[in-house]
Amino acid sequence: MKQRWMLVLIALSGILPGSMTWGERAQTETVISPVLRGYSIPLIDLSDHYYCQTLVDYEAGQYLGHPTTVLLEDDKTMICVYPKGHGRGAIVMKRSTDAGLTWSQRLAVPDNWTSSKEVPTIHRVVDAQGKKRLILFSGLYPARMAVSEDDGQTWSPLQKVGDWGGIVVMGCLTELKTGKGHYMAMFHDDGRFFKENGKATGIFTLFKTFSNDGGLTWSLPEAIYQSDQVHLCEPGIIRSPDGKQLAVLLRENARRKNSHVIFTEDEGKTWTPPRELPGALTGDRHTGKYAPDGRLFISFRDTTLESPTQGDWVGWVGNYEDIVRGREGQYRLRLMDNKHGWDSTYPGVEVLQDGTFVATTYGHWTTGEQPYIMSVRFTLKELERMAQKLTKPKQ
Repeated sequence: MKQRWMLVLIALSGILPGSMTWGERAQTETVISPVLRGYSIPLIDLSDHYYCQTLVDYEAGQYLGHPTTVLLEDDKTMICVYPKGHGRGAIVMKRSTDAGLTWSQRLAVPDNWTSSKEVPTIHRVVDAQGKKRLILFSGLYPARMAVSEDDGQTWSPLQKVGDWGGIVVMGCLTELKTGKGHYMAMFHDDGRFFKENGKATGIFTLFKTFSNDGGLTWSLPEAIYQSDQVHLCEPGIIRSPDGKQLAVLLRENARRKNSHVIFTEDEGKTWTPPRELPGALTGDRHTGKYAPDGRLFISFRDTTLESPTQGDWVGWVGNYEDIVRGREGQYRLRLMDNKHGWDSTYPGVEVLQDGTFVATTYGHWTTGEQPYIMSVRFTLKELERMAQKLTKPKQ
């Protein structure tokens, strides 16, 4: 297997639109680990651990896909939204009041949610006055948003956010340290949906957009990076343990290279150039949360170039510093076996106060059936016991 050693110069300016050096870290060189097409860390297979799986929704003959979730502050109420179709389709909403162990029937939603053109994404936001809201986005052109001010009991119709759109709009969103009620969201486009009647250009552009009013309005999106060589998209944001840095993990849709990562230390104003992640973190739609012990669990579709679980719902366990240093991490997981070559895994990831992870996604879990929504729950302590019995996978 070829290993491509990379020497990353942390202080690089002028490579990305708006990029610049990182203050006191200028002129510092950091050697990261070799970039592997596969991975050498252990693989834990949970696919036959049926006791940790929960059915969220199934409908015979109906494609159910692309869920996202939100966990409310009571540590029990969880809301899941997803389309009846591959991205495009009526938005379905369900609620759990026992942290994902059981789920309600499909809930009543505004009529125009049936007009959704793209994957819905849901987020908790809080404004400067402490008012809590849930906001839900539906993408393509134009990007639209619905708002709930009663924890999802009632919702506004989908309404236009601005004269722009994109793919998996607001797929990731994070609170910023620039002020109360300040947020940044990110998404991508390939020329078709940012403006009305757009056309595919073969260039993928990564966008950022900001809100200073608790998520009610959003700035005109700004391009962070664009390329026709690597198609970086579907960003997933993770804040460093000390809170000073944001890492954004990116799908590589051209399938030429591994997934990539970019960093910011000024709350999204400027960014480092993208660099490849290890094969162990290569996938689509990265979604991650911290365990109580400070380790990360990240869920994604396995698109690792050399992997025995390609196309499956997988996860990664490691430390934030592993991402910074380009290290493989601690181990990989296969959460469920997707019976389709690729189509699965737009995950929601929540972590309960007791350290239980509740990961939710869609996939072809039954041969010959349309995809449906499942969740898997586990703790890192449970995984540790399994990992102690494993050997490293063959390359």
